[in-house]
Amino acid sequence: MPERTERLAEHPVAIASDHAGYGLKSDLIRLFSGRVAWLDLGTHSDESVDYPDYGYAVGRAIVEGRASRGVVICGSGVGISIAANRFPGVRAALCVDSTTARLARLHNDANVLALGARIVGIAVATDCLEVFLATEFEGGRHKRRVEKLRVTS
Repeated sequence: MPERTERLAEHPVAIASDHAGYGLKSDLIRLFSGRVAWLDLGTHSDESVDYPDYGYAVGRAIVEGRASRGVVICGSGVGISIAANRFPGVRAALCVDSTTARLARLHNDANVLALGARIVGIAVATDCLEVFLATEFEGGRHKRRVEKLRVTS
């Protein structure tokens, strides 16, 4: 991968994984260092842990304003995205290629990228993250739809 120097995120990006996603998380942090200010919320090894704890950590960081966007990684990406989406205002999108990452931002204003370490390799994950961080929400007709995702009582 060629060395890229442009800054991709103005604010910290929270990142967390379970044990299955630890290797991919470490690789993404290394590959995007200098371009992304990471808020690494764990895990810090490949010892078995529970994915909800790490999805919750990223969801909490988004809601509390400690990060503007997030990345969550587990084996499939499904469980940890469900955990992150338990927080009002978090829109975690499970992406499997750069097209789903682009559309998640463009149409859904997703603020958390979910990846499955056993589903995508480092090249696809890198493409997804690059596109996810570089794409802005399109608004327009999509704004009305995203507003309907807000939790109501």
